[in-house]
Amino acid sequence: MADLYLKNLESERRQLWATCRLKGLPKDTPERQRIVAIDAAIAAHKAKAKAAE
Repeated sequence: MADLYLKNLESERRQLWATCRLKGLPKDTPERQRIVAIDAAIAAHKAKAKAAE
């Protein structure tokens, strides 16, 4: 079964990362901070899914 939550997070991360690269945004911008938050959410979700196995 497809994990839509994980796919949504990864899609948003890719989109934000592309925007940051095109604009050359520094690390302290809201977009870059959102990427860090998404990374943490992805890691937590994968750990939860692995523990449920």
